[in-house]
Amino acid sequence: MNLVLFGPPGSGKGTQAKILQEKQGWPQLSTGDMLRAAIAAGTELGKKCKAIMDAGELVSDAIVIGIISERYDQPDCAHGAIFDGFPRTIPQAEALDGMLKTRDKKIDLVIELKVDDKVLIDRVKARIAQSGGAVRADDTPETLQNRLNVYYQNTAPLLEYYKKQGKLVTVDGMAPIEEVTKSIAEVIKKAG
Repeated sequence: MNLVLFGPPGSGKGTQAKILQEKQGWPQLSTGDMLRAAIAAGTELGKKCKAIMDAGELVSDAIVIGIISERYDQPDCAHGAIFDGFPRTIPQAEALDGMLKTRDKKIDLVIELKVDDKVLIDRVKARIAQSGGAVRADDTPETLQNRLNVYYQNTAPLLEYYKKQGKLVTVDGMAPIEEVTKSIAEVIKKAG
């Protein structure tokens, strides 16, 4: 099964992807991790990415799809994968669909982790208060609000894209981690 985990920054996608990887054996395909791995491995695409990133530019969708294609063709993806952080735009989703179609595969399920933005921002404020300051430079309420704005502007339209395909299921991402994990397992069981 190929599935996409969706939700705004801080919604728990990475946590749930790791749990799914352990329980289902599907690799978590994180575009950030894949870009860093391709650069470290010195692949042709990795070299291209390094030059682009060293220049302070964004890696194009075509290159990201190339990296995903390389990674998806590894033996551990034979029974599916979890797409984490990708796609982020409708053109990326269309390119991913096209890449999978050439392999007689498709996205089977899109799970949205629905969360309350105010709670996410309050969590950042609580972390700052507990630690006496921001743990990371980008871990501030202002940065999170900006990331949320970008998410709703660029990525949220994908929910409708997948809803029209009948692949979207929404899960309460505000529940405790164990409950979210259980809800996701039930969704996968129904879809399987």
